[in-house]
Amino acid sequence: MNVEQEVIRILRSVLGLDPARHALDASSALLGQVAELDSMAVVSVLTTMEERFGIVIDDDEVDGRTFASVGSLVSFVQGKLDQ
Repeated sequence: MNVEQEVIRILRSVLGLDPARHALDASSALLGQVAELDSMAVVSVLTTMEERFGIVIDDDEVDGRTFASVGSLVSFVQGKLDQ
């Protein structure tokens, strides 16, 4: 499984992002750059990632740095998968 592609797929699905308007890759900034990413959307993204990747994410594991970019979010998920 390609974690980066799956995280991008989750972001597009949960946030309703049009691929033509929102090109996403590891360097894409998220917080402050993607208007659709509000606090409720963050919860939905985390819940979807828990279901898709079979991981458990505790509230105290996530902060603004986690959602700084697609790459930081991918690194977070990969770290959880490697545990």
